[in-house]
Amino acid sequence: MADLSLDGRKKVKGLKDDFKKCFGATLRVYTTPACKVPAKDDATLASLRAEGKTGGACSFGGNLRVGNFEKKVEELYGIGVQVATPDDKKLAPNDITLAAAGKL
Repeated sequence: MADLSLDGRKKVKGLKDDFKKCFGATLRVYTTPACKVPAKDDATLASLRAEGKTGGACSFGGNLRVGNFEKKVEELYGIGVQVATPDDKKLAPNDITLAAAGKL
């Protein structure tokens, strides 16, 4: 299983596709941490980044907990993400790993 890499140039669609390939789960991306407005697929992470957030490059492994992943993306970019089951019918629990979320 590969690590998921993020940087500001990555588009939302690419992030979702890479997340699915790496972990098997579905990633929902929103414009704010409140997770109310879905981000457009052609937007870059840098264009969504909230004022005062650093952004930057980072990578995540499959052993990271869902809740910690969602919190880290919010800290870096000021955007909301939610990990959902592979069929995108419900959200994955925060206390399981990203790899386990892909097997729900």
